[in-house]
Amino acid sequence: MANPLYEQDILSIKDLSLEQIQLILKTAKQLKQSPASRAIQGKIIAQCFFESSTRTRLSFEAAALRLGGQNIGFSSDEGLSIKKGETLHDTIRVISDYADLIVIRHPSEGAARFAAEVSGKPVINAGDGANQHPTQALVDLFTIQECQKSLEGLSIALVGDLKYGRTIHSFAQACMLFDMRLYLVSPQELALPEPICDALKKQGVRFSFHRSMEEVLTKVDILYLTRIQQERFSEAEYQLVRNNYILTPSLLENTKTKANLKVLHPLPRINEIDMGVDKTPYSHYFIQAANGIYVRQALLALLLNEKLYE
Repeated sequence: MANPLYEQDILSIKDLSLEQIQLILKTAKQLKQSPASRAIQGKIIAQCFFESSTRTRLSFEAAALRLGGQNIGFSSDEGLSIKKGETLHDTIRVISDYADLIVIRHPSEGAARFAAEVSGKPVINAGDGANQHPTQALVDLFTIQECQKSLEGLSIALVGDLKYGRTIHSFAQACMLFDMRLYLVSPQELALPEPICDALKKQGVRFSFHRSMEEVLTKVDILYLTRIQQERFSEAEYQLVRNNYILTPSLLENTKTKANLKVLHPLPRINEIDMGVDKTPYSHYFIQAANGIYVRQALLALLLNEKLYE
């Protein structure tokens, strides 16, 4: 069967159809159950991280290695010719001759799409500023489908920095393809951007705004927390909101939550989830992080193989 994702770019969750997302999730499930150590044998993946990363970079590298591929690249812009004044255009143009696929994280919004226009090889957006993080949204969908058995009919609370959190932006847009009820919990100054809210309305997604977790904790199947993006705004603004939302074991124990409630977080966490929550049955964020390998394996296998992985 022909592979509709062969040699495609993954730049925004909005670029993917429901059928394509379902194919990625199905392939990730197959790879988690039955590893394919030769799926991209002989392929070179350029890991171009102009901005710091731990889980995304290492899970992409592990995914490539587990599929038989090899990695080249960098984890910051230190030591690159960009420091000498080289343009992103020229950097990507050269790297596309060295590798079969480029994974890029960059602090500038739109950088991944620009890289795709320049590169002759497939490009995967691993985060561009406060814009998009499509592979994290796919990891989130995979994890939720796995722990809740379905992506339909769920109630999900998105908590924290909804304005600058690119993981939230991508995930909220992914929710438009499913029957989900969203509870948006944030300070007013960090609310979900209006264009995304307008898109949710247009697609008929039910959502509401809230100022505290306590308002929604009894209603949701998934509590998705995010850190306050300190690097995106001033220190004064950060101090005003940094302690607004902290999940503790006592809050969970003293609230009549749903039996199936799971807590997700794209990580890194700062202080928004007390470490005591790790020992509760609600904790699911480390499983979520581990699932990043399988979803990114699926993407590499699909983008680099003309035939579907079986």
